[in-house]
Amino acid sequence: MLSALSHPSLADCRRLFLRNYEIYISIGVHDFEKRAEQRVVVNVDLFVPLAESTPHADKLAEVVDYDFMRSTIAKHVSRGHVHLQETLCDDVAAVLLAHPKVRAVRVSTEKPDVYCDCDSSSASRRPDMDAPETAVRALTRREQKQAYENNKLFKRLARRVGQAIADFNMIEHGDKVMVCVSGGKDSYALLDILLRLRERAPIDFDIIAVNLDQKQPGFPEHVLPEYLAARGVPFHIESQDTYSIVKRLVPEGKTTCSLCSRLRRGILYRVAGELGATRIALGHHRDDILQTVLLNMFYGGKLKGMPPKLQSDDGKHIVIRPLAYVKENDLENYAQLREFPIIPHSQPNLKRAEMKALLQQWDERFPGRVDNMFSALADVVPSHLMDHRLHPFAGLRASGVADPKGDIAFDDEPCVTPDSGTVSIVRFDEP
Repeated sequence: MLSALSHPSLADCRRLFLRNYEIYISIGVHDFEKRAEQRVVVNVDLFVPLAESTPHADKLAEVVDYDFMRSTIAKHVSRGHVHLQETLCDDVAAVLLAHPKVRAVRVSTEKPDVYCDCDSSSASRRPDMDAPETAVRALTRREQKQAYENNKLFKRLARRVGQAIADFNMIEHGDKVMVCVSGGKDSYALLDILLRLRERAPIDFDIIAVNLDQKQPGFPEHVLPEYLAARGVPFHIESQDTYSIVKRLVPEGKTTCSLCSRLRRGILYRVAGELGATRIALGHHRDDILQTVLLNMFYGGKLKGMPPKLQSDDGKHIVIRPLAYVKENDLENYAQLREFPIIPHSQPNLKRAEMKALLQQWDERFPGRVDNMFSALADVVPSHLMDHRLHPFAGLRASGVADPKGDIAFDDEPCVTPDSGTVSIVRFDEP
């Protein structure tokens, strides 16, 4: 595991490093990992600008020392259970970086124990405490596999979010990103992943979390402020009683999603301007995008989706969807892994739920179909559709020159398989 908090210029810095520092801590998200402590090896690199800190360029101890690093790690892990190695890395690195003489930090951790059967055990002593020997049960192969899959999940999410940001240039140096947090799994995951990616990013940008309290009955107003404050994330809670407006204007039994969405969008645009945000980040994921495509086709008669990046209706803001490449199933697993305090939504969108069920059925019956549908959104051929505003059909004339991208007699790529045999083309004589 690795967490790096870097700085653009480290040429004037000296490095102080701590290697193979062993600690025994309660770490992991599953019950079997919480029953016994595990051995974790921590490695730290501190980058210190000596010219600014001490006149003796060879005396790092005048700035920081090994005891400072050891005590920082020990103090942090003594607070209680740690869910992920990434969390441990990030938190320790952040505390070390808070030292006024430290320019940059790199922290890595690993769990080196060999896994054995469930009934095996070993004993060891904490290197930093005079506690008696503590029996430590090694993880079983099944438990290790689960921990390995959890690590793969985070890496997959980080990779896909990072790829989407890069592909669409979603975030630039100096941006202030307003992350809209509703209390659902998607917005929690979006905020969590952006915070982690920011610490590794080659650019600097700010994050502020914004929640719109629409005064719905039973909404737990304390949950989000407490969570965001605990994470140390700057946040703003905007209280607007849109619930009463919607209930007054929408007949009983009718869906409120459309009106509620318009009201919410207008408020968020206003808040973004007041906060000086240059990007508005929403938590829509891959499945949301595909569901929107189907909804627009079936109910709106349009071939239209949910773009990963767009200009707002008023032309004043850029809206981004960093989760555009992420599958909903991964977000569900990540929310469970991170134990986000989920706030249930007030009213389900029945039409969207219908599209979600349809996509799930296709994915179960025809594996790969949903992936192909999503890939198709990034490989559009306007000349093979019917929108004359996108392609000059009216002015099309036979040029006598073959067009490799034009229509052909048989589009065999998506249909023919290696076992399908030979395709015979029969030419009909003109009368």
